[in-house]
Amino acid sequence: MEVCIFLLQSMILLPGVAANVPQVISILNHTAHISCSFQKSQEIDIKDLIVFWQKGDGDVEVVHEVYYGQEIHENLSPKYVNRTKMDMDRWTLQLLNVEITDEGWYTCVIQHRQKASTKIIHKSGCSLHIIANYSQPEIAQLHTGKLKPNDYLHLSCSSSGGYPEPRQMVWLVSQKNITYRHIQHMDVSQDAVTKLYNVTSKLNITVPINTLTNISCLLHLGEPLGSIVSVPLGIEIQGEEKEQMKINFFGLLIAVIVVIILLLVFVILRKKKNISSTQQSKFSFSSAVPQITGFAIS
Repeated sequence: MEVCIFLLQSMILLPGVAANVPQVISILNHTAHISCSFQKSQEIDIKDLIVFWQKGDGDVEVVHEVYYGQEIHENLSPKYVNRTKMDMDRWTLQLLNVEITDEGWYTCVIQHRQKASTKIIHKSGCSLHIIANYSQPEIAQLHTGKLKPNDYLHLSCSSSGGYPEPRQMVWLVSQKNITYRHIQHMDVSQDAVTKLYNVTSKLNITVPINTLTNISCLLHLGEPLGSIVSVPLGIEIQGEEKEQMKINFFGLLIAVIVVIILLLVFVILRKKKNISSTQQSKFSFSSAVPQITGFAIS
């Protein structure tokens, strides 16, 4: 237990890590690999070393400990129990099932046993960042009923379940091969438990009449996630003149169809009448022909 107490005291007294340190990026619920970057690992037997990882600079948390070649768990912070492994060939800590709260500064410290004491021979640090993919942004129309000319189009675009907080959401409105950018206010909320973000932006515009308009929203996430875009929403509002033209066209089409039907009915009736007249004529002719009856010769 004296060695464990000494270990905890030495961690608290460690100076800060240098500013230029590597960054480790890991996906939520995956495994993060945090290297110790120990260059003399081939020269010293791990059984003569005390290796530990800690998180933070002030109130540190013990993440993992290897005591003279054996992993021990007595001093670990409860949140890291059964979640860490050390690859002793690569001097790398494996942090399993990373969470948003695992983000932070990690320091690897190596102490070498020298006679009756130990000496710090290596220290390195890195910053761990967690990322979680946002859902594809979805556009929803906030109005009901059919759009009319000069009406306002009310839209919202939402994306959820991502991390870190996105930078910006931009609306893209395309008309006649020209795309206009609209930067609107973005409402951001963070889940108290998962720490994941949900974002929403709203857009109110007047859609030009008789022009096909494609609307998308683009969510800028920053590196390394980049940006994701929604499925375009196509909107086209027809003006009164065009509606009237459609009404006139369909009215004329219906009138033509009615005329054609009437003509067909007239032709069919006339044909039936002609057939009936012909049959009556044949009957009258056969009735007028005198019948020859037989007579006797005496």
